[in-house]
Amino acid sequence: MAASSSSSSPQRDTCLNFITHLLETLKHTIMNIFFHEQDLEDAEQLSQALPQTIVSSYSSRQLKHQVFLSFRGEDTRLNFTAHLLKALKDTGMNVFFDEEKLEKGEQLSSALSQAIAASNLSIIVLSVDYASSKSCLAEVSDIMDRKDTQGHIVLPIFYHVDPSNVRNIGGSFKTSFEDHELKRPIDEVKRWKAAFVEVGKLKGWHIIGGKFDRPETEYIKDIVEYVIKKLMNNYSRNASEELVGIDDQKKMILGLIEQEDTRIIGLWGMGGIGKTTLADVVYKEVSQKFEDSCFLHNVSEKIEKQGMESLRDDFLTELLEQEIHIRTPSIGQGFIQERLNNKKVIVVLDDVNDSDLMNDLGVQYFGEGSKIIVTSRDKQVLKNGGANKVHEVVKLNENDSLQLFSIFAFRQLNPAIDFLNLSYKFVRYAQGSPLALKVLGSRLYTKSKRDWEMSGISNLLDITAIPFLSIDYCECIPMHDMLEEMGKDIVRQEAKELWKHSRLWNPKDVYQILRYNKEETLTC
Repeated sequence: MAASSSSSSPQRDTCLNFITHLLETLKHTIMNIFFHEQDLEDAEQLSQALPQTIVSSYSSRQLKHQVFLSFRGEDTRLNFTAHLLKALKDTGMNVFFDEEKLEKGEQLSSALSQAIAASNLSIIVLSVDYASSKSCLAEVSDIMDRKDTQGHIVLPIFYHVDPSNVRNIGGSFKTSFEDHELKRPIDEVKRWKAAFVEVGKLKGWHIIGGKFDRPETEYIKDIVEYVIKKLMNNYSRNASEELVGIDDQKKMILGLIEQEDTRIIGLWGMGGIGKTTLADVVYKEVSQKFEDSCFLHNVSEKIEKQGMESLRDDFLTELLEQEIHIRTPSIGQGFIQERLNNKKVIVVLDDVNDSDLMNDLGVQYFGEGSKIIVTSRDKQVLKNGGANKVHEVVKLNENDSLQLFSIFAFRQLNPAIDFLNLSYKFVRYAQGSPLALKVLGSRLYTKSKRDWEMSGISNLLDITAIPFLSIDYCECIPMHDMLEEMGKDIVRQEAKELWKHSRLWNPKDVYQILRYNKEETLTC
């Protein structure tokens, strides 16, 4: 027995030393970039020698990625994709990068399929000959399947190709698919085509190239920043292309919610600046932490239509999950107040113009730890209403404005290069207002460059105003105040002389123009 023990001891020691060194090596050398099949084969070999718990730990670390990078190797491996890959790696992201890009057969390799499944987001670099690669098309098909079934995020980059050629299978892509149809099973090519078309409909970056386009380094910087935001939003379940430039403000409000001495948080700013959007993003992120929640939209409008008491009854009915009818102006003492005292809730009161509203709705009776977010265009209303903190919702900076405008004007994340100067012109007129950017962009979508130039800001504003107009009971036409101020500012810039203005809204100005010769110089 002793002899047997002593003879096996060196083997056991050698094995333990090997495992120790192997684990130490793995600890220090597991890479951010995961190269495909060989690593999986190594993992399978290790599983036969190492304890299962160690293999599970190794596999989970090795196979989990933030980004899957799909590209045509011969087109972009040594230029754009290489630079994008380095930029992503420099942020600390795990990126799957299939270095070899080999044509290995009819089906997507299990390694690539597993890598896509283990990634949160896929970047597809669509280059001129991308569709000529069977493996690239197989990747796209798998990526789009997971987008539809698992919420996988997909970001296309149209690199020196027209997005419409992707959507419509035109240009070089048409030739590639015709070639596949001659050599591959019909069902397989149909599946590839369907996925390829869907990618072309997604919002992404259109990089034309050439001396009139931006440097690729600028595009890469924008792409990396966008990917980081998308991944962060995905983890918090709030991903949306329209939530541009909102992250910093969201973090600030979330921080205020964590403060015990902050009960009522006011969001203040001009109409269309994004108060409701910010409140909605925060509300969705934290509402599950509270016993009950309620988002009351357009409070001022609802009070005007149905009255305070009716609105209060609806509000309390939703919170208490029971039909509530209070016959008195105030809630007063009683069972309802006691029930509210026992509830930790989060409530959003959107568009408030009366400081008494908070008390009228009974928010002072909510239980300990409750949070009330109130949006208003009047800072004093928030202060008088008891807000512990008032945050001014700031306008978007120029980069975020351009991105949001592009989402609605081009259905992509950057403006077409031929429209760049015109886009900046519209962005400047919108003055960082998200609502203005969305409306102006939507109105210009699919329009030709000539239409953009012919319409002009002033004429376009008339068309844009239509969705914001309604006839009230006095047969007056109210307009969103953001749109009104933007329109007035545009007219003021037309000329210093009042009589040269295309529109007048001040009765005194109208009187002067009608009474005096219009050629007389009258200044603003």
